Parts: sequence; C-alpha cells; structure tokens
Amino acid sequence: MSTATASMKECIENCQECQTTCAEMLTSHCLSEGGDHVEQTHVKLMLDCIAACAACVDFMSRNSDYHAHYCKACAAICKACADSCKKVGNMDKCVECCRKCHESCLSMAS
Repeated sequence: MSTATASMKECIENCQECQTTCAEMLTSHCLSEGGDHVEQTHVKLMLDCIAACAACVDFMSRNSDYHAHYCKACAAICKACADSCKKVGNMDKCVECCRKCHESCLSMAS
C-alpha cells in the first residue's frame, strides 16, 4: 500500500473502526436492547454502514481508480447511520465513529 496517501491510510483506519464498532454495537447492544434499537430502518442503516465501510477499505486498499465513488456513498451512509444512532440513543460510540468516518470519506470522495 505504498501508493496510498496519509489521508487514504487514515480513511482506511476510520472505515475499519466504523465497520467493527457498528457490527459490535448491532450484535451486542442493539439486539439486546430491543425496541427502537431493532427497528427495521435503523438496523438496515447499520448493516449498510458496515457494508459500505468494508467496500471502501477494499477499494482504497488496492488504490482503485473508483475508490472516490465508494467513499462518497460511504460518507452519506455513515452520516445517516450516525443520525439514526443518535436518535435511538445510548449509542455514542457508534455516533462518534460514524461521524469520524463520514468526514474522512468525504475528504477522499473529491
């Protein structure tokens, strides 16, 4: 990955952290909390976020010419996921990592 820029490496790390945190929160927190935490729209957003972050890591890791397209989508999904997690409540760890990932993906999308 010697061709990756410092900002790309940081974005990869943020996406990996977001992917892992959302997966952990979904399975260990949301499923046990129930209620709004398992509402269909919220769960789908979390799954979208996990998948988008994984795709971004994949495309950036191989310095694909198309990584910016995935980063743009990931930024939008992470923002929506952060907003949903904030609304559901008691998901600060998720909100924080999604916002951080949103910012770094946004910078990679241009």
